[in-house]
Amino acid sequence: MAKVVISRVTLGLLAVVTLGTTLAVAVAAGASGKSAAKALVGTFKLTAGSCASTTPSGTYFRMIFPGGTVAGGKFFDNPDSTCADTSYTLVSPGTGGGFKTGTYQPNPTPAYSTSGGALADSIIQPQSFTGINFSISTNRTDPQTALSVPAPVIKVKNGKLSGQIEAWSASWNKLSFNQGSPKPGGSKPGLTLAVSGTYNAKTHAFVLIWASAVVGGPFNGFTGYWHLAGVFKAAK
Repeated sequence: MAKVVISRVTLGLLAVVTLGTTLAVAVAAGASGKSAAKALVGTFKLTAGSCASTTPSGTYFRMIFPGGTVAGGKFFDNPDSTCADTSYTLVSPGTGGGFKTGTYQPNPTPAYSTSGGALADSIIQPQSFTGINFSISTNRTDPQTALSVPAPVIKVKNGKLSGQIEAWSASWNKLSFNQGSPKPGGSKPGLTLAVSGTYNAKTHAFVLIWASAVVGGPFNGFTGYWHLAGVFKAAK
């Protein structure tokens, strides 16, 4: 009788241990699922840049001279800027409302006017930069490097944004400058910084920033700094 009782007790303890282990695994899996980065597929609708306050807000672009830093410059002054600090070039949303993830918004045909101004207007409205319009597109084949690049991917985890935007291409004066992060092929030369930012799950408001070194062309060695802000709208 004693052996039977001990056996039952042992089996009971084993059952408790097994159940506890199963629950622990389930809880861990659940926690992992909650903290996993989630891809935001849709349109990052841009808020137009503004210099109404001391610190510019919304969507804007800056150029950093060779030898400068992201934090302190020296920054290139755009004579066409509408800000008191002309190193800020304000940007307005294009006909597509902003940039899309999981797909491309390619250059139109033709991509330039006869005077060299960029004509792409889906992501942003063409904006004057030193007297010539520049604009942005995302193409399956990067126009500058002729390399295949993936469509933009932006993920969120605990309110923080990350991802890649290799396909981000700036057009100006009949020239293309890859301004993605990482660059086509995955490299991060010079001051190129990974995509980062914040996202509010309730309001869907976002701020997305990165820096991308210019490789080749008349601005070789400069770095573009991108500050995008607005509201994310998920694809249906």
